[in-house]
Amino acid sequence: MSGFIHLSANVSPKATIGENCYIWHEAQIREGVTIGSESIIGKGAYVDFGVTVGARCKLQNGVFVYHGATLEEGVMLGPGVMLLNDKTPRAITPDGRLKSADDWQVSPTHISYGAGIGGGSIILPGVTVGRWAIVGSGSVVTRDVPDYGLVYGNPARLHGFVCPCGQRLQLVEQMTESVELACPQCQQHITVTTKTYRSAINHE
Repeated sequence: MSGFIHLSANVSPKATIGENCYIWHEAQIREGVTIGSESIIGKGAYVDFGVTVGARCKLQNGVFVYHGATLEEGVMLGPGVMLLNDKTPRAITPDGRLKSADDWQVSPTHISYGAGIGGGSIILPGVTVGRWAIVGSGSVVTRDVPDYGLVYGNPARLHGFVCPCGQRLQLVEQMTESVELACPQCQQHITVTTKTYRSAINHE
């Protein structure tokens, strides 16, 4: 694999693109962006200035990732996903002036290692999605998602836990402070806190 940048893509010369990346039709990569090696940026994707995208990430068609976002390695953003950054969006100030870059405060989003965000989902400003978590398609994520968490809905709620292989984890043992879960497919065992597990059960 040698990498490829489509002629219609708009990639800033001030962006840093790792080896063996694929950047497809009409994607826009702004200044100060860092994209790790072997990542794929789909058709019509927009990656705002200063965003960090880790190695081996996949951003599908029509993704919008705004300033303040950090994607760790191995993140998947499905088609049409939006990572937002402004908790108080306004075009103008209270006195009617057009807002400038100094008139608002960025609220960063963070997508952790191996997480997958289903198509059409919106991640609100200030949210962290944990390692290997999955966000169901069409969700609106208003709060942090724990490692291995399975969330979906509007607003998204925790409904269970998933293995790195993608299968839903099953209960093995519930203890006072922690809960042991196991994957029915690959037999990997994952431990979560009892408090987090109970939160998932309450939304089933």
